[in-house]
Amino acid sequence: QVQLVESGGGLVQAGGSLTLSCAASGGSLVMVHMGWFRQAPGKDREFVAGISWKGGSIRYVDSVQGRFTISRDNAKNTMYLRMNSLKPEDTAVYYCNAGRQSMYYMEYDGDYEYDHWGQGTQVTVYS
Repeated sequence: QVQLVESGGGLVQAGGSLTLSCAASGGSLVMVHMGWFRQAPGKDREFVAGISWKGGSIRYVDSVQGRFTISRDNAKNTMYLRMNSLKPEDTAVYYCNAGRQSMYYMEYDGDYEYDHWGQGTQVTVYS
C-alpha cells in the first residue's frame, strides 16, 4: 500500500517562499501521475498542480501559475512544490496525491485505478 507523507509547510509572510515535499513509500508509483491539492477553511479541496511520471507534462491552476513550481525525483520517490511570492489566499492545508485525481486534472486517460493521499501539511501566509 502506497503511503504519502507531506512536509515543509509552515508560517510565512506574504511574498515569502516555501517548498513542500511529498515522500512516497510502500509501493510503486511508476507511470503514475502525481499532484498537489489544497483546501482552505470553508472551501472545497482544489487542484493546484500536477505532474506526469517523467515530468514531461505539468499543469497549474491559474492562480499559482508563474509562482509555484512542481517537480518530482523518481529516484527518491519524492515530489516537490516550490511556492514563491506567497499570498494570504494561498493559506490552506496542502495535500499530496498520486493516482486518479491527478490523472483527472491532468486530463490523462490512464488505467491506474487507485488514489493515494497524504495527511496534509498546513501553509499559512500572513500579510
